[in-house]
Amino acid sequence: MIERNSTTLLLLLLATLTPATLTAQQDVLAPSTSAVRMFPHEEINIDGHLDDDVWLRAPIVTGLRQRDPAEGEPATERTEVRVAYGESRLYIAVYAYHDNPDDIVSRILQRDRLMTTGNFGGRPVFAGDDAIAIMLDPFDDHRNGVVFATNANGAQFEALITDEGREFNIDWRAVWDVAAVRVADGWTAEFSIPFRTLRYPAGDRTWGFNVYRIIRSKNEEVLWSGWSRDDGGFQRISKAGHLQGLMDLPRAGLNMEVKPYLLGGFEQERDETTLMVDDDATLTVGVDVKWEVRPGLLLDLTLHTDFAQVEVDDQQVNLTRFDLFFPEKRDFFLENSGIFTFGVAGFFGPPPFLMFFSRNIGINDDGEIPVLGGARLTGRVGDQTVGMMTVRTDEAFGELRTSHSVFRVKRDVGATNYLGVMATDVRSSGYSNTVGGVDFSYWPLSTLNLQGFAARTTTTGAGGDDNAYRFGLSYNNDRFGLDLAHLFVGPEVIADLGFVLREDARRTDYTNRISVRPGTFGIRRLSFFTFGNFVHSTAGELQDFSIGNGINPEWNSGDVATVYWTYEFTRLDESFDLTDDVIVPAGDYKMVQGGVFFGTSAARAVTFSGNAQYQSFFDGTLFSVSLNAAAAPNAHLTITAGLSYNDVDVPWGAFVAKLWSLRLNYAFTPRLVVNGLVQYNSLDNEISTNLRLNFIHRPGSDLFVVFTENRGSGLSATLLQQRAAVVKLTYLSRI
Repeated sequence: MIERNSTTLLLLLLATLTPATLTAQQDVLAPSTSAVRMFPHEEINIDGHLDDDVWLRAPIVTGLRQRDPAEGEPATERTEVRVAYGESRLYIAVYAYHDNPDDIVSRILQRDRLMTTGNFGGRPVFAGDDAIAIMLDPFDDHRNGVVFATNANGAQFEALITDEGREFNIDWRAVWDVAAVRVADGWTAEFSIPFRTLRYPAGDRTWGFNVYRIIRSKNEEVLWSGWSRDDGGFQRISKAGHLQGLMDLPRAGLNMEVKPYLLGGFEQERDETTLMVDDDATLTVGVDVKWEVRPGLLLDLTLHTDFAQVEVDDQQVNLTRFDLFFPEKRDFFLENSGIFTFGVAGFFGPPPFLMFFSRNIGINDDGEIPVLGGARLTGRVGDQTVGMMTVRTDEAFGELRTSHSVFRVKRDVGATNYLGVMATDVRSSGYSNTVGGVDFSYWPLSTLNLQGFAARTTTTGAGGDDNAYRFGLSYNNDRFGLDLAHLFVGPEVIADLGFVLREDARRTDYTNRISVRPGTFGIRRLSFFTFGNFVHSTAGELQDFSIGNGINPEWNSGDVATVYWTYEFTRLDESFDLTDDVIVPAGDYKMVQGGVFFGTSAARAVTFSGNAQYQSFFDGTLFSVSLNAAAAPNAHLTITAGLSYNDVDVPWGAFVAKLWSLRLNYAFTPRLVVNGLVQYNSLDNEISTNLRLNFIHRPGSDLFVVFTENRGSGLSATLLQQRAAVVKLTYLSRI
């Protein structure tokens, strides 16, 4: 009855939606430019120098305005952008002027390092360099976009923005090229993007377009459109400008990409029973196929899928009774992954509820499960965003051959709203688990977003049939912020393809913020916030609550800090293990916590970040410190060292858990990079090593050489547990 009533309410709400007036006004006021068509047989030499004749004919995009520090004021440094296109490629030229060229920061050469995701979800944030990012919305759907960025070194970065920043996918990889050079009054760059890399509808139409630049020495952010602090930002695709003049764009005949791979390697693993080391050699072939079935609709096929080249996870210390959450890093699951987002993300913790979490496919607690193959269909069909995926995994670690499927449709409603449906299904011999639901996102104001979902789970056998639903609102501008949400997860909820932090829970969260810009002591922005969450069982019994306050100064230099305190209550219905030797018994516990987060400016050659906290902890104490230091002596080398220190003292035992990490990245060129990561976990007395070489021997084609080793146990930190070395070669052909 609950899910039926919840679904009815959502449908009635969405039925009242009309196109957002403010977004329509934005269309009228948004800036516009045109792309110039190149003459037949005209070419552009991608060298970063803007001396090709076509750039003399192309209209100039300029007039960028500040988002920070002086909202709406003209940028202190001029930026010029031009767009041209030929028979097979889109070209973009950038002239980033700078009055003091020696102040330009350019320490990044490695691919995929120029931008990252902000602390609060999908907001794109620049890393430490001067850089410029271009956003393209080929469907002009005001929701989704692709991002291409570079710096004065010509480093490459690409990403996908989904639902105006609900997800900023920095792991998407595309085939394109860029070159940049320093000049006497700044730096210039040329982008070359094959039309086959982009997905766009048939016919001549306007594209969404935006330009975002960071002037790092001044910590100044400027945009061509959407520079408002209240309802703008680079992720707000609906606030972008327009790119016109793209006519008679090419369509490849079959428009298919075929990427076979060849993998060879060996593995040594210690048998836990005999303590003997077993050797195993492998030689594997497989293939990935990508086919644009129709404009904007992409079919991916994979056979004998292998993820040996994927970077290892950063280790974490878990001092809670809940599961840890690790991000997805495998290529097949990353492109267009935002389409399959259904639920609520977690801030400073695991997500409370996700219907689909791709790491449940091919990975379990014992290791990797072979993926036999899969298919995925994603993209745009008219006013719908669609996604369908099915993956088959083999028998391993006691699990049977299993089919994993997900279906997703999101219907555009009005200018920026949507109504969606989604279903996941897991099936093996004699077992099935199905989850289905509806969700929505509605913008009654450009600063106010309402969102929610209702879902039902069904499982063969006893249990597993129950409901989950959520409703939330988020109101944010530069001065004020308010987030409220209520989540219900039934006691019998099972979502095998998702992530559920806790069942049998009614959870209410709130955060409110007031921000001022004092303009004194070098402080750019000062935010005061309160927050809290309250968790009851579905029967109404209080399980947890946490309330707190904090203050967050942000300096003009780019340095930031947050000081906070919280008061918490936890009721344990059953005991749980902090370690193998320390067990916290059931009971009621009150805790007080105080701490600080800090980060130095990303513009510095050496940066520091971390946090420290002290709290009463299950009738004892917990002192935690996390420190990270990063140095970039030059554009080729980056060194990052980290320490996580946790000192726990409770009535049932005491221990210290330390995680040490050292990461080295060396980029010989943007196409040849070596990464190394060494981690030590004192709690398990284990050392893990991962070395990874990636050589892009031609666009879209890679050579990977990967070595991993895990040593240690309760007996000795030098005892070999697992060692593997693989060489993987891929070759992309476009048909």
